[in-house]
Formats: sequence, C-alpha cells, structure tokens
Amino acid sequence: MTKERRLGRGLEALLGRPPEEYASGADVAPGNLAAQESGGAVDVNVYEVDSNPFQPRVEFGEEELASLAESIKHHGLIQPISVRRVGDRYQLVAGERRLRAAIKAGWQQVPAQVVEVDDRQLAELAIVENLHRKDLNPLEKASSFQQYLGRFQCTQEELARRLQIDRSTVANLIRLLELPAEVQHAIHTGAITQGHARALLPLGEEHEQIAFCKRIQAEGLSVRTVEGLVQETVRQGEDTELSVVSPDGQSSGGGRSRSNHLSSLEQEFRTALGTKVDVRQGSKGSGRLVIHFKNAEEFERLHAQLCGHERLRQHAG
Repeated sequence: MTKERRLGRGLEALLGRPPEEYASGADVAPGNLAAQESGGAVDVNVYEVDSNPFQPRVEFGEEELASLAESIKHHGLIQPISVRRVGDRYQLVAGERRLRAAIKAGWQQVPAQVVEVDDRQLAELAIVENLHRKDLNPLEKASSFQQYLGRFQCTQEELARRLQIDRSTVANLIRLLELPAEVQHAIHTGAITQGHARALLPLGEEHEQIAFCKRIQAEGLSVRTVEGLVQETVRQGEDTELSVVSPDGQSSGGGRSRSNHLSSLEQEFRTALGTKVDVRQGSKGSGRLVIHFKNAEEFERLHAQLCGHERLRQHAG
C-alpha cells in the first residue's frame, strides 16, 4: 500500500465518504441538494465560507482555475467541498481550488460536507490534501510543516506519525527554509529542483550555496552531479590541522592528509543533520564533534532534531 493511498484513506476516514451522487460521478448543479446536514451535504453561500488558515498553498494558477471553472459550468461539481462551522459562518476544511473555481464560474452556492474538526485536525487535513500535489511548491509544504510544529509544539517525528509519512520527508522539506533567499527563489520559480536544493545543504556558507545555485542553472547540472561536486567542495574545505586517527586507533602522524574514515563519517552527519559537521579525533581516541549552525532558526531545528526524543520522555514522566 502506498503512502499516498494511506493518506487518502485517512482523509476519507475523518471527513466521511461523499454522498452517492458524488461518488457515482453524476452531474450536480447548485440547488439540487436538500439543505439538510443530516443528508450528508448542504448548499452553502460561497461568500459565507472563509479560507482555511492552515492552507499551505498560497498560489492558484489562473489558467488552472479557469479550466476547472469551465468544467464546473458544463458538468457541475462532482465532489463537495468540506467545511466546519465557526459561529454563523463556515471555514474551509478541504477544497479551496474547487471553491475558487465555482466562484469564478458564477455560482452563488456550492454543495458542502459539514464536519466537526478541531484546529489541529484542520491543520493536518490541509497538509494531507496538498502533500502529494505536484504543483504545490516544496517551500509551501515546508512552511506548513514548520507552522504546524510551532503552533502545536510537537516534534517532527510526531507530525510524521500523525500524517503517516516518513520523518525524513518532514525534515528534508523544513531544511529548505534554511537556504538563502536567492536559492529559495530559484526553488519557487522552478529554476532548480527540490533535489538540487537538498544537495546544497551540507555546504557551510551561504555564498557557496548561492554560487552553486547559479551554476546549476547556468550549466544544467543534474542532482547527482551537484551531490558529487558538493562533497568534493566539503572535503577541500575541511580543517586538516589536527592529527588524524584511523579506525583502528593508530595515529597517522599529524600530517596534512585526512582519514577517509573520518571524512565519510562527517558526510554522514552532514547528510543526516543538513548542516556542516566536523569530526576531530586525537591520538587516544578522544575528540570533538562540531555541529555548525548559521542562525537561531537553524539552531532550534537542530535542537529539536537532536533532543526531541529526550524532551518527550521528560514530559511524559
């Protein structure tokens, strides 16, 4: 079973199955449904529905909305939007693209399924609905993860468990927000891919990340090529002043060469943590593990990643 299917079923479990007329694909126009919530769907005024405050998607292509609006005019709305009651108005749970297209098509009312969810469930549904959309910018996904973690004070692992996805998916997306603004802009415009951006994370300096970003665009470098170039750059920039100890504990004599074993370990740490890491070992087996961070936000991310399990155990105790 794929993750995408699990997410779909999780969304369905919380929102419930759509009415038979939607499930069967029958054309449905405004006014054809009885406005009774007991029937599973109601007609709601499009101007009484407020946006989902946790919606990760901030851009909706005009051509895409125009195409969907034209389809709605001819075939109706196949699947209702989902909303929750907030006072005397509604708040969107899922289906903002459909709602916008219906308004563009001139509809005054849309069929909606009214569900009862709290803020945390609402945030999770917004993430789930957009997580596997190919047209959703990875930075928008990353921002939705970061906002969720900040608002509900949970770890990346807990969020991943609630969404039924790998923790690495959450961590890798959030790390993109640590890249320089120029690199993030390139991701946003599609000039470089998410894979290219992730390959730049082990570089210790922003100017190096920006330089590589420009080179990717100018030379059309593949992700694999960038990964190799970044690793070579990292190796060249390593501090070689300390003596190096081989895996069996024997000193190499303090020369300028680096131990392949330590270099490999450093690369593993850098890949896992998404930042520059130095491993330095002395002649008696002692040493230092140095983790670099560029700003307070990256420090908080590393703190949560490294200490999250311990904090959860302390709170549970």
